[in-house]
Amino acid sequence: MTENEQFEEDADEATIEIVDSHRGVFGDYGATSSALIDRTFRERIILVAVSFPPFDEPLTEEHLDELSRLVDTAGADEVARFIQRRSAPDPATFVGKGKVEEIKELAIALDCDTVVFDDELSPAQQFNLERILGRTALDRTAVILDIFAQNASSLEGKAQVELAQLKYRLPRLRGKGKSLSQQGGGIGTRGPGETQLEVDRRRLVRRIHKLEEQLRDIGTIRQTQRKARHRGNLRGVVIVGYTNAGKSTLLNRLTDAGVLVEDRLFATLDPTTRRMELPGGEAVLLTDTVGFVRKLPHQLVEAFKSTLEVANDADLLVHVVDGSAVDPEAEIEAVHDVLSEIGARDVPELLVFNKSDSSEGARFYADKFEGSVAISAHTGEGIEVLLETIGDRLRSLLAPIDLLIPYDRGDAIAAVHRSGEVISETPLEAGMAIRARIDASEVARFEEFATAERTTPIGSGT
Repeated sequence: MTENEQFEEDADEATIEIVDSHRGVFGDYGATSSALIDRTFRERIILVAVSFPPFDEPLTEEHLDELSRLVDTAGADEVARFIQRRSAPDPATFVGKGKVEEIKELAIALDCDTVVFDDELSPAQQFNLERILGRTALDRTAVILDIFAQNASSLEGKAQVELAQLKYRLPRLRGKGKSLSQQGGGIGTRGPGETQLEVDRRRLVRRIHKLEEQLRDIGTIRQTQRKARHRGNLRGVVIVGYTNAGKSTLLNRLTDAGVLVEDRLFATLDPTTRRMELPGGEAVLLTDTVGFVRKLPHQLVEAFKSTLEVANDADLLVHVVDGSAVDPEAEIEAVHDVLSEIGARDVPELLVFNKSDSSEGARFYADKFEGSVAISAHTGEGIEVLLETIGDRLRSLLAPIDLLIPYDRGDAIAAVHRSGEVISETPLEAGMAIRARIDASEVARFEEFATAERTTPIGSGT
């Protein structure tokens, strides 16, 4: 008997009847609900992580802590965690046959409903794990998808989440054995026909195409809205950051937007845009976006691209970081990874370390990262400095121009002050020499006064 045949035999012997509380969510098309984690009761969950070389146990524990918070947000409770060290993932079960048996014994002893793995499982690994464990096996991706499904409220958000879920489910479809092997067959018939599995797969593919078309239409509308905002000559500032860093709280603090704020992961998914006045008098559009997380599922990034593209069109990204986090720098890196994936890594960025009221970490990292700001979105500490910094950063993105405006054109001089930042004013014989930073859309108004030469200042005697 080969090793694979032995494995299949062991798996068959290990399979137990799945009772109501131990649901095989991915066993059948459509399952019993749209949720991947049952929320009719608080499930008991075992968390599993594998540490690969170079082995970093504290980092693995930190990832499990975050997974525990994700599971809690999804509506379940961690009852135990299991960490294994391996040089490489096991192709069949990710953790190896022996460890699966240990996890099974622990699950039976603790009466656990589901086992959640910190890394993404292949469809084959998930199938093998569920057969041996006799209970649902999920990965981090499934948990995040479940949370997004709970929190999506807008038509676009629901479509994006459903699309991501269907793309996740599609390769995990499987039938019920011989009962779904064929629709009909025999002498005088048209043949065996489609298997039920093929019918289910075709239905999913058809639904995926419909959702993609719907999101393309919504994306076109968003693009039209962005063009209208550009015509309004308003600069765009987009808030990005790790989930639960305080982005929505900051948006509410700056604009009274009234966005839902909760101390949990992914409390808000839909982007919100509000007009905001800066201390210099300039008006900008401030947009809040969905939070990022380590190992953010690729399906979600793809599905939410129409929403995240707002970051690509921004003049400035306000990157909010939780200063009280265990490892803020790792969270910054995770956000940068997602920004790179959507093509927004080159957009100018302002780091803002939040929660200075509850941790000294915000001020520590603000000092470490030059040009960053420490604030408390909850108490308002540092908000004025933040606004001034945003204004300075936006103005610094504009190249200065030199103007020479005659004294009888006081209206033009006043217009320069309204349209941008005046760096210097020098009275000359021919008029007022002004160096200013003006938005590109406004420069044409002052083209007749543009000059690269300065004449003699008044009273210079030369």
